[in-house]
Amino acid sequence: MENKQTVLVVGASRGLGLALVEEYCKRGFDVIATVRQQTDALQGLQKQYPETLEIHEQVDVVNLDSVRILHNKLKGRKLDVLFVNAGISRANELTPLQVEEQDYIDMMLTNALSPMRVVELFHEDLVPNGVIALMSSELGSITNASAFWELYSSSKAALNMLAKSFAARHSNDSRAMLLIAPGWVRTDMGTQDAILDVSESIPLVVDVVTQNAGKPGLRYVDRFGKIIPW
Repeated sequence: MENKQTVLVVGASRGLGLALVEEYCKRGFDVIATVRQQTDALQGLQKQYPETLEIHEQVDVVNLDSVRILHNKLKGRKLDVLFVNAGISRANELTPLQVEEQDYIDMMLTNALSPMRVVELFHEDLVPNGVIALMSSELGSITNASAFWELYSSSKAALNMLAKSFAARHSNDSRAMLLIAPGWVRTDMGTQDAILDVSESIPLVVDVVTQNAGKPGLRYVDRFGKIIPW
């Protein structure tokens, strides 16, 4: 019997992360999900998929110690997919003169530095044809700057640059590394004005990750698998 594949979803309590967990459960993966604290929605999924879904609480992506503890707990477990879903937007349409410094620091820490720390810790735990996926945004493209949520966009641009640097340091790595722009999705961050429902975006995001297994190198892709110019 073929072994089930395993995915680690970091940041799964709500929104896109919760939808990722549900989609991977539906597809028969063994799913390891991390949250800062348990939620009713995630508990409901665990009751629905008791043999599939494993939840680790008190894991905060910006708390490196908590991520290290998780890494030690999972030592020896091989992953097929590492999906880091981390993002906040506290500046919205403010300019650099208007933003509170701590709000911007929090965005850079959550959206850029912390996701890459997770990648640095876990990438050797992926199987050779595994996939590292990070939730990015088309707003983080320097070639497509729109002056929309510009401070949030700059934090995603920082994530993209850190990923490029990581890929350069691991140029012979057989694993795929994807920066995925899921589209403008109706979530707490995406607002209700967004054009996509989670159910329209996330299955296609998972398709993109699946299709890129065994294809080494860094790619910036949208939810349809189209390469995005950065």
